[in-house]
Amino acid sequence: MNLKTVLAVTVTLVFWSSAFAGIRQGLIGGYSPGHLVLLRFLSASSVFVLYSLTGRIRPPKLRDVPRIAIMGWIGISVYHISLSFGEQTVPAGTASLLIAAAPAFTALIAAFALKERLTKTGWVGIAIGFLGVIAITLGSGQSGGFTPNSLLVLLSAVSTSIFFVYQKPLLTRYSATELTAYFTWFGTLPMLLFLPGFAEQVAHASAAATWSVVYIGVFPAAIAYVAWAIALSSGRASIVSSSLYLDPVLAIFIAGIWLGQWPGLLSIAGGAVALVGVVAVGLWGTDRRAAAPIAQVPVEEAPFKPLL
Repeated sequence: MNLKTVLAVTVTLVFWSSAFAGIRQGLIGGYSPGHLVLLRFLSASSVFVLYSLTGRIRPPKLRDVPRIAIMGWIGISVYHISLSFGEQTVPAGTASLLIAAAPAFTALIAAFALKERLTKTGWVGIAIGFLGVIAITLGSGQSGGFTPNSLLVLLSAVSTSIFFVYQKPLLTRYSATELTAYFTWFGTLPMLLFLPGFAEQVAHASAAATWSVVYIGVFPAAIAYVAWAIALSSGRASIVSSSLYLDPVLAIFIAGIWLGQWPGLLSIAGGAVALVGVVAVGLWGTDRRAAAPIAQVPVEEAPFKPLL
């Protein structure tokens, strides 16, 4: 990866790793999962609304709107609603271990969607990763046993993998900031279903919970998603996404310090197995002779020109 990609991935990892503890803090502090995810993405959407006032976010082409909307619903709505409800009973560190399976799903999807060829090692790595996911799932509960909510977190991992792969072709026509703004706005719309009772819950939740939710909206959502889109536009989907194997390590450490919450031994063991598989995919799993990264369209080329 080049320096631009490395910097973008670093920003993404730091913020995304803190999001798991931030979600848990919001839930502990009085928010329901639905109201939490709504406040989070109203905050993220507001960031992009303010940025759009500079004139640097162009309207999307009409032909791209259906694809953008679907990607926003999969990568934002499904991912974050599932994760917020999942963390009701799944500890933050354990949730991060399950999300760490995303690179294996991403590599598998990219092999078919983007023709990124996997080596034999890559296929073995994916198989090992899935074995680790099974172990994490079985030990996902607060007391170390199975909790059905872990399946919601696993759904988040699958949805974000689809999002990583299928957003990439759009980066040939839009900047990372533009695309992330579109996804965020479309992804926030289904969350308006949680609007009833929202104002009352904001009024009664603790200040720590509210600020935690606003933080994960502005930084892990808005800023980190832009950084991730930049990274994805300058590197191959399967290789860039493999950097996420560091995410659970950081997330477990942050959750432990912030919440005093640590995953169970079975989940940690499963996470270690899954990460071995993910690292194998990232380092040796794809054919380096595959197509070059998709170039990103710089915003400066036509910052004020409508695309309709």
